[in-house]
Amino acid sequence: MIDATFAYALDAKDELGYLRDRFVMHDSELIYLDGNSLGRLPRATERRLQDLITQEWGHRLIRSWGEGWFELQEKVGNKIAQIIGARPGEVIVADATSINLYKLALAAMLARPTRKHILSDDLNFPSDYYIFQGITRLLPGTKLRRLASPDGVHGVSLADFSVAMNEDSNLLSLSHTVFKSGFTYDMAAVTAVARENGVMTLWDLSHSVGSVPINLHDAKADLAVGCTYKYLNGGPGAPAFLYVRQSLQETLSNPISGWFGQHDMFALGPDYTPEPNIRRFLTGTPPLLSLAAIEMGVDTILEAGMPRLRAKSVAQTQFFIDLYHQILEPLGFTLNSPTDASQRGSHVSIGHPEGWRINQALINDKNVLPDFREPDNLRLGFAPLYTSYSDIYTAVMRLRAVLHDKLYEKYTVERTTVT
Repeated sequence: MIDATFAYALDAKDELGYLRDRFVMHDSELIYLDGNSLGRLPRATERRLQDLITQEWGHRLIRSWGEGWFELQEKVGNKIAQIIGARPGEVIVADATSINLYKLALAAMLARPTRKHILSDDLNFPSDYYIFQGITRLLPGTKLRRLASPDGVHGVSLADFSVAMNEDSNLLSLSHTVFKSGFTYDMAAVTAVARENGVMTLWDLSHSVGSVPINLHDAKADLAVGCTYKYLNGGPGAPAFLYVRQSLQETLSNPISGWFGQHDMFALGPDYTPEPNIRRFLTGTPPLLSLAAIEMGVDTILEAGMPRLRAKSVAQTQFFIDLYHQILEPLGFTLNSPTDASQRGSHVSIGHPEGWRINQALINDKNVLPDFREPDNLRLGFAPLYTSYSDIYTAVMRLRAVLHDKLYEKYTVERTTVT
């Protein structure tokens, strides 16, 4: 039987517990379980931005471009590379995830124009589909094929991927960790199937980076993108990153060519000649304030180390699942995430017919911040840098109270834009 004392004991043994104080927490009563959508603010980021504003912008002005600003996209990219198993010079920070996805997907399609199919699954983040649909409108004959998950929770099997691939298949693009259920693909196994069939891979790491071990190099992945504002705690709307395997960097062309990817950019010549390295995938001037804000969260991840972070993530998601069986399942909830820890990211989804209204009651009456995903998913994110076992236990107790006291009944079924 799990109780508060057991949760406190787990917190007392948590070797990463000291990192919780590195983050801003103004409301000690708030249980924040949405770090899989927006990570907390690192205290070091406040100091870094204040220095950038006051000294680098305020005092040094344009001179700061030559004093570190130009190199910042590569500097932070190389740090992220350590988290996702890439080599130096294979990762760079730029633009938004969707823009990076567009650039890399279109580059892959243009590089092999006779292969006209983009493959994905029906669990991918919808924005990724929108990007691919835009490419199919741009390139006549190009087709997006979405393979069906057998149960809406777990991904497509290796056998089904293999059967779906043929001489028309150019690119396989998947979310490494699925946004609704938290299912996580075996990247190396899926990539191997794709390579056997001559298909390139493009992974969306947005729900994995900083919470799930990733080794792009060992998996022989071709391309990847990801955001920095979830488990990396880079801040709302922070620039994303992209990865291009070293051997592909001079083969693929950036379809949104701009002066930051131009070789000898300050020669300001009329014709575009791309850099021969990862910088060729840059386009325009980066937003320095939000770019600089990424580094402190990344540094904290590197300090903790992915093995320790993953161990805590697995333990915390299992702790919640145990509580689910003990307390929530009898209340009519369903578990909409994998039970196998090796297939699970750092968020867990539970379903309930009144999921939307329960979500509203949790936020407004019980000071618990999860999020909601259609049709019935309450999605609970456990960020191992700052989520405690006591947070998880308290959230479940408050969730039980919402059901017991029927607090959700005062809310309508009308949806709002932010959940």
